[in-house]
Amino acid sequence: MKRVLVTGGAGFIGSHLCERLLNEGNEVFCMDNLETGSIRNIETFKENPLFHFIQQDVIDPIDIDVDQIFNLACPASPPRYQKDPVHTLKTSVLGALNLLELATNTGAMIMQASTSEVYGDPTISPQPETYWGNVNPIGIRSCYDEGKRCAETLFFDYGRQFGTKIKVIRIFNTYGPRMDPQDGRVVSNFIVQALKNEPLTVYGDGSQTRSFCYIGDLIEGILKVMQTDDSFTGPVNLGNPGEFTVLELARLVLELTCSKSEIQFRPLPQDDPKRRKPDITLARQTLGWEPTVKLEEGLITTIQYFRECLRF
Repeated sequence: MKRVLVTGGAGFIGSHLCERLLNEGNEVFCMDNLETGSIRNIETFKENPLFHFIQQDVIDPIDIDVDQIFNLACPASPPRYQKDPVHTLKTSVLGALNLLELATNTGAMIMQASTSEVYGDPTISPQPETYWGNVNPIGIRSCYDEGKRCAETLFFDYGRQFGTKIKVIRIFNTYGPRMDPQDGRVVSNFIVQALKNEPLTVYGDGSQTRSFCYIGDLIEGILKVMQTDDSFTGPVNLGNPGEFTVLELARLVLELTCSKSEIQFRPLPQDDPKRRKPDITLARQTLGWEPTVKLEEGLITTIQYFRECLRF
């Protein structure tokens, strides 16, 4: 049994990680300021004696003795992180500093949940970990993109300078049950709009591509990274290399929901990436990991969750 801290633990990904860690017999400390996380996500296991919920922001000092730290604290959808961009940047940078200090002082292994957004609007596809990215440092998405890039810098500098045991993963679009219906991500947007028979909002002409990884596959990858020896630090891409246009996703959601919704096109937001496709060669070779859930299969489960959540 390990004592594990999961920051952002009441969020979509964090709650699934907490649940898996509890099922494996670990003592889990879930930290979340509930800005975007929800008590509903941890309702089913919050009575577990091995589970402890701490309502706290990671930009505040953290003092807890643990063996492992998973840092998932940060709003991940553009509407949420652009709502308070300064706090978003603080979450990534000050949060990383606080947690790295904690890991250094306790000897804990610490993982940073970084993002495919560190690649910006890529000029190459698929995106390997060696690609340095094409990021606008002063755009409306920069609070998130550059915050995550800075956090990666801090992790590797702490590893080199202080010997902190670090791991960095780069998460590509993830979907599944417990997504917030109002979070503004493309999968949740389309499903909610389709279930309400409202127009599906497609930005641009819908030709921009995304790669969608089911939550169960992602959690498996996260744990495999943490289980590697100290020499493997990453960064490592965790995502599904299947590439779909946003328009293809919209049409698939309409088909699976039997919705009467139409597709409505709107202007493309500033700095919206045109292509997203992870190169997962490193994950395959080092972790023996790759996604197994097909998009249609994962969407069916996710749609059912939203039907129950929204009572459709």
